[in-house]
Amino acid sequence: MADPDEKKTRKAALAQPGKPERADKTAAKADKAEKAKAARAEKGDKVAADGKDGKGEKPAAPRPPEPRVPARLKVEFEQTIRGKLAAQFGYKNRLQTPILDKIVINMGIGEGVADRKKVESAAVDLALIAGQKAVITKARKSIATYKVRAGQPIGCKVTLRQARMYEFLDRLINIALPRVRDFRGLSPKSFDGRGNYTLGIKEHIVFPEIDYDKAADIWGMDITVCTTARSDEEARALLTAFNFPFRQ
Repeated sequence: MADPDEKKTRKAALAQPGKPERADKTAAKADKAEKAKAARAEKGDKVAADGKDGKGEKPAAPRPPEPRVPARLKVEFEQTIRGKLAAQFGYKNRLQTPILDKIVINMGIGEGVADRKKVESAAVDLALIAGQKAVITKARKSIATYKVRAGQPIGCKVTLRQARMYEFLDRLINIALPRVRDFRGLSPKSFDGRGNYTLGIKEHIVFPEIDYDKAADIWGMDITVCTTARSDEEARALLTAFNFPFRQ
């Protein structure tokens, strides 16, 4: 006599003939995946044991990361400038010595009101100069006199810190400023009273990263050097130690 549970199982199988086949396929896929996983694990154990891959060859050793050369001005600040400032102003703690905080480079593109491509071109040039991607700035409010609408691209800027800040400052002092036409030194009156200094450059092609023959337009820029100095006197002493060419 047939078992009643067996009859129920057969009826369920007849009522749903596709499900047992799908279950068998699923089980077969699971078995195949388990076998592949076991094979990979066995291969990994073999490589770990004899130091060779599946082809009998030793895998190439990973290259050690190349050491990054510290910025020249940063090394000079830590070794020389910090001690000079401490002796000049009588700091009792080395953390009292003012340091460079950041450098902000800003380009205002007035022609971008009529042509957005000029703003994008200026952003590309600024990225080459700074070594960092520039951010496109947009108008905060509409000004009918200048035909500016809120949210319209009108310039670009970039903020540099740490190593890139020192590297840019080195190129600015030793390469870019000497290439400025009729350069007679930087004005010592451009401090804001909080230890920050701003200078303007009329032609961005003074930087060696810009190819003069390929430059479609010539843009001006404002460069703001932000420091942790508490007075303009301390900030000027810090920048003078970095060989900023101030006018006497």
